[in-house]
Amino acid sequence: MDYRLIIFDADGTLRFCTVEGQPCPNRDGEWELYPGVVEKLSEIDWAHPGDEDGIGYGIASNQGGVGVGYFSLETAEELLEKTFRDAFGFSPAPGTVEICPHHPRSGCSCRKPDPEMLNRLIDLYGVEPGEVLFVGDREADRAAAENAGCDFQWASEFFAREPES
Repeated sequence: MDYRLIIFDADGTLRFCTVEGQPCPNRDGEWELYPGVVEKLSEIDWAHPGDEDGIGYGIASNQGGVGVGYFSLETAEELLEKTFRDAFGFSPAPGTVEICPHHPRSGCSCRKPDPEMLNRLIDLYGVEPGEVLFVGDREADRAAAENAGCDFQWASEFFAREPES
């Protein structure tokens, strides 16, 4: 199927943390893009919200480190926007990087597997859930896609890399 919007998780999908034993980066310099991400994303004709042609883009990322006090919301936003720029080769349009900054056990409605972040991106682009692909690396990502009514693909498959064990 041809998709009108592709949404990506960040950690474990586009980037990995370079600090041993730390699941996600807490500051700049603690992450790298996975090999092949830039090359794969450069093959796609991306569209900003409101564009007629191309495929929409977005990031939807749980950033529980904000909620537990490891880093600020501002730091999380800066890290994800830098990740986006490095991966896509351009700056994200307003509203295309969605973050859940809440504590992992807060019960908020935006934390994956709940679909709120995906739904906001779907609404931003004005597409139907069936026209959307969500790419992620965790069961919560797969469940969020299912809960939003969109397709899901594992990052290892989308980027043609070996799955992590």
